[in-house]
Amino acid sequence: MRTIGFTLLIGLMLLAGRVMPADAEARFPLRIAASGTYLEDAAGKPFLITGDAAWSLIADLPPEDADLYIADRKARGFNTILVSLIEHEFARNAPNNAAGVAPFLAPGDFARPNDRYFADAEHVLDAALRAGMLVLLAPAYAGANGGPQGWYAEMAAAGPQTLRAYGRYIGKRYARYPNIIWVQGGDYDPPDRALVDALALGIEEGAPGAMQTVHGNRDSATAAYWPDAKWLSIDTVYTYEDVAAAVQARYRAGPHRPFFMIESRYEGEHGVKADEIRKIAYGALLSGASGQVFGNNPVWHFSGPALYDTPEGWRQALDSEGAKSIGHLARLFERFDWWKLKPDDGRFVRHIEGIPSANAIFAVAGDGTFAAAYIQGAASLDLDPTVLAAATGAVEWYDPATCALAATEPEADLRRLVVPTSSRASGATDWLVVLRAEGGLRDN
Repeated sequence: MRTIGFTLLIGLMLLAGRVMPADAEARFPLRIAASGTYLEDAAGKPFLITGDAAWSLIADLPPEDADLYIADRKARGFNTILVSLIEHEFARNAPNNAAGVAPFLAPGDFARPNDRYFADAEHVLDAALRAGMLVLLAPAYAGANGGPQGWYAEMAAAGPQTLRAYGRYIGKRYARYPNIIWVQGGDYDPPDRALVDALALGIEEGAPGAMQTVHGNRDSATAAYWPDAKWLSIDTVYTYEDVAAAVQARYRAGPHRPFFMIESRYEGEHGVKADEIRKIAYGALLSGASGQVFGNNPVWHFSGPALYDTPEGWRQALDSEGAKSIGHLARLFERFDWWKLKPDDGRFVRHIEGIPSANAIFAVAGDGTFAAAYIQGAASLDLDPTVLAAATGAVEWYDPATCALAATEPEADLRRLVVPTSSRASGATDWLVVLRAEGGLRDN
């Protein structure tokens, strides 16, 4: 369940903590780009999902704390939050909100939604819209194995007809928000698919044209589990294993539509620290995903009921090293035509010298103008320059822990890369390298 969230990209960072320029704001609603592989905004600007798991935000925080959270994530460069509309277990007063208002007029009764609760939820939706942020909104988180963490038992008791009516209710109520993508399921591939189908169809009736996706079982192929779901417009990947491998497998298997990494290992759980967070996020993006969602304990539950120990409060955790790394990533991608990148098919890297476990995850722009890689444990790499548009160009090395430019070679031979040996102030051992056969960074 929303617990914890492999490998990387390109470089040149804006200063940490700067708010994104106004012209970088997304214009909602989003749509699927003509290529079919990523989202773009209403003006045609590619939209890279850079998300933060905030599952308990609506249920757990009073308005002033919700505003603080959204302002912090916006300032760091996040453009997406993942939130439960109704919370079953992971809020201090669940299922009631911070004001004590219940989502239903009778416990768990989807036939009797409480207008006041769903009106209160609009504070978060309004704040996110003002901040130009996408909301991945789960209408009824099902829960791991359909258990008490989520609403599956109550959904089964309600049945498809009631769930469809509930879907129409929330769809119509929130149809005015162009920044919502609905997230069905929730840590579960339900045995009775008709329940989720009914809820999704109800939302579609209440908010025609609204995009929907799904959060299934870990390592489940969502497109395979929901082959006939006409409401499913965007796919997801969810794994605690090798993220780059899982994302590349989805990229190659299809279907041809956008997908993003909705969950992996979370910072602050199972010993996961910022270096692992970077491997997760960059690994997803270099392997074909059109976005990724970061998670931190205790931020995802805002110091409410949790699955793991939380040594610090959520306000302190907002400034975690993992969050800083994702903020650097967000600003970095603003400077690249990231939507051109495709995971290397094995042709580019001919040989890697280094420790036995050395590896390099490469992505190459479809037009051959640039490539990027996350490198661990390598001393040098031999490359096939025919994959790029030229055999010479610029090579830039970045410390992915700080986004500092560590070394640059303006007229390098792109057939061989020698990894820098300079000391790293961060103490991290991974490298990010960018190869540019022609052209350069955009002046945003």
